[in-house]
Amino acid sequence: MTGDLARRLVTDELWALTEPLLPPFTPRRQGGGTAPVDERMVLTAVVYALTSGCSWRMLPSWLEVSPATAHRRFTAWTEADVWRRLHRAAVRDGLAGPGESGWAAVIVQAARLRAGQVPAGPPKGAT
Repeated sequence: MTGDLARRLVTDELWALTEPLLPPFTPRRQGGGTAPVDERMVLTAVVYALTSGCSWRMLPSWLEVSPATAHRRFTAWTEADVWRRLHRAAVRDGLAGPGESGWAAVIVQAARLRAGQVPAGPPKGAT
């Protein structure tokens, strides 16, 4: 069940669009910690938080990603403009049209809301 839900949240098509947009993992300056977490699972945790309205600290343990890691990556991905670029890629590949409620568009809109970038319509550049 867990794997099925994770695959529905981040489909192979969505992952194929998103993976090249993600900035490379860089270890934290203070050191310590563990090896990098699987980026697809981190994206799954972020998508879960964005689409469910769940707070970062309430992420379910089955996601196998710490709330701090999910939030840190969400912040880094927001700063790297991943959400706007994801929407453009989804439109280009036909997964979401401008103004359409495709899954990628829903994720992008939720990410922008969560990041405090509250557009009234589709993400910038989608028209």
